[in-house]
Amino acid sequence: MKILIIGQGLAGTLLGYRLERAGCHVDYVDAPEQTAASDVAAGIINPITGRRFVKSWRIDELLPAARDLYQELERTYGVKIWYDLPLVRSLFNRGDRNDWEVRSADPGYAEYLDDHPDPGRIPEQTVPVFAYAGVRHTARVDLATLVAAHRSASSGAGRFRAQAFDYATLPALLGKQPADGALNAGARPGEGAGAAPASAAPYDRIICCEGWRARFNPYFAYLPHGGMKGDVLLVRTTAPPLERMFKHRIFLVPQSDGTYWVGATSDNRFADDAPSPANYQFLSDRLEELLTVPYTIIGHRAAVRPTVRDRRLLLGSHPSWPELLIFNGLGTKGASLAPLASRWLADYLLAGAPLPAEVDIQRFAP
Repeated sequence: MKILIIGQGLAGTLLGYRLERAGCHVDYVDAPEQTAASDVAAGIINPITGRRFVKSWRIDELLPAARDLYQELERTYGVKIWYDLPLVRSLFNRGDRNDWEVRSADPGYAEYLDDHPDPGRIPEQTVPVFAYAGVRHTARVDLATLVAAHRSASSGAGRFRAQAFDYATLPALLGKQPADGALNAGARPGEGAGAAPASAAPYDRIICCEGWRARFNPYFAYLPHGGMKGDVLLVRTTAPPLERMFKHRIFLVPQSDGTYWVGATSDNRFADDAPSPANYQFLSDRLEELLTVPYTIIGHRAAVRPTVRDRRLLLGSHPSWPELLIFNGLGTKGASLAPLASRWLADYLLAGAPLPAEVDIQRFAP
């Protein structure tokens, strides 16, 4: 099977890798000048999130799938991607402590919560807190290194084109002709497109993995695409590096080069994906409140995370053209969601396995 993937961020990389391993020929097209969320994200694997300490959706399935795939990719490309990093978070008052203890008493949460974590050097370098709590089975995934390694391999094999995709070419790439030039996403088969002989099709399948820019894809514009812009800072301190991630209103995440990823803001009203001076000020203020050691801000970046109205993934086939698929909506938990989601979509495409109803785009059928 010959497949074209539009977008080679985290979703396109993991899905493409799985399809290649299954024997498919996979080409990629992406515009490197466009900032992808995977280039900016910290890649945090965190089973417990939010102010109410809620266990992430399907995390018991997601964690082993993520560890297995990322560590396989490390061996494949000879780069370090997966970092086991404990997560320590601040509890600010007795209410927080009580909520944490309630969660700890729940058998479904006990595996993930640590009431008495070792904070390491955190107390030496940050402000005092009411109490510390720990989250187990956490990690950091170096998404930028992963995407770059896969892109390098694809480019070396002549299967990567560094350019923006022209949607006007899509029908011909699938051996189809649009009716009167229309891109009618809601049309029934035969109304929006006519099929050409199969031999005329350069690709058997096209899969759209475009992140937040999927909102501009005329074939999937009917889906409830959202976006959450996030700014982050890169910081260097003069102190010995921390060996834990720390959540204290913002995340402080150690990087392999001794710097820290600090973030992220959340803004669902944005005009572009450029770094925002207001968000820089917000993060620098939080950093000033947090750190007690000298530091230097060495970078400021931003990207838009792809989100969905019901906070679930977008997987599946176009309602009129089954040869056209989408993989989107990874949101803020992309590092943990993408490995299992890529397996679901690969199994759906290659073996006809049903997609989980919560993520199948049929739930938004026009």
